[in-house]
Amino acid sequence: MLVCQPQSFLTEQSEKGLEISGLSSHKLQDSGQLIYEELAIDVVVLFEWIDCLGDLCSNFFMSEVVKVEDLYKSFKKGFIPRRQEILKGVNFTVPSGMITGFLGANGAGKTTTMKSLLGLAFPDRGRITFFGGKEISPEVKRRIGFLPEHPYFYNYLTGEEFLRFYGELSTNLKRADLKLRIEALLKKVDLLHARDKKLKNYSKGMLQKIGVAQALIHDPEFVILDEPMSGLDPDGRYYLAEIIRETAKMGKAVFFSSHHLLDAERLCENLVILRDGRVIYEGKTEALLLSMGHQASIVYLDKGEKKTLSAPSLEEAQTSIDRLRRSGATIFEVRQERVSLEEAFVKVALRGPHP
Repeated sequence: MLVCQPQSFLTEQSEKGLEISGLSSHKLQDSGQLIYEELAIDVVVLFEWIDCLGDLCSNFFMSEVVKVEDLYKSFKKGFIPRRQEILKGVNFTVPSGMITGFLGANGAGKTTTMKSLLGLAFPDRGRITFFGGKEISPEVKRRIGFLPEHPYFYNYLTGEEFLRFYGELSTNLKRADLKLRIEALLKKVDLLHARDKKLKNYSKGMLQKIGVAQALIHDPEFVILDEPMSGLDPDGRYYLAEIIRETAKMGKAVFFSSHHLLDAERLCENLVILRDGRVIYEGKTEALLLSMGHQASIVYLDKGEKKTLSAPSLEEAQTSIDRLRRSGATIFEVRQERVSLEEAFVKVALRGPHP
């Protein structure tokens, strides 16, 4: 257990009760009577406690769920087998309580990395640890939920039977509790109306939704979603995006791979971008987009006519606004324009300098 110990803390108990170090209690004598100075809380001590509690909360909610260190993986390919290196020293972490986007062009090494995370592929060297330093094991796998890009479904099971099957495999819930869990998940993915329909009669989008429900049935701490938006209509993508956000808000780590970069931009606070088997970017989505350059757009009314003025920076935008106001123009709107994640991805992962 972590213990905070600010400079002022509880001292020994005296006959008059507990005295708190940092509080003043000076005896003053006036006309034969003792006058006690009012107790004043030491503000410095208070802020020390606040900072300490803040650090504890931050460590609790933002801990590393996965840490990948110096990961290498190669395969033998070709008629005359030659070893081809796929992963070339991959390093990244996945924090809890956040959605981390995992991006890269085809052949960058995303699938191999995911298989290595799940213990389906064994790296040549490097280390992957979970939940504070644990190696992959059956115990760790019980805390992971996974939706592959091309999942297999049992055609002659209904949606409810499918979730019950996986729930009985991966949880220790009683039958009544599992039934409630299944009903809640079906409602969450908007499939309650199709609970008794066989999976062979589900649409592509419905299968994707039931696959997400399967990944969440055992309430995992780390959720890996490989192309979860594939095949979904706008309504389905909205529902799934809300589920992913809600999962992260519950303190769970979501590792999200997608070629739908608009969805990744809206959902992912963190990004890990691969290129040719190496991590070329790891960090905040916002930081990446702002690093690509941005400008401000000023919409104003000049003698009843609506006009737009662009400024290459926020500082120059402020100067332009002051000038327009002095000239009698009415500022209608000021917005910051930046590149999209799709544009940034093309520059970094496809056309940027080789890592």
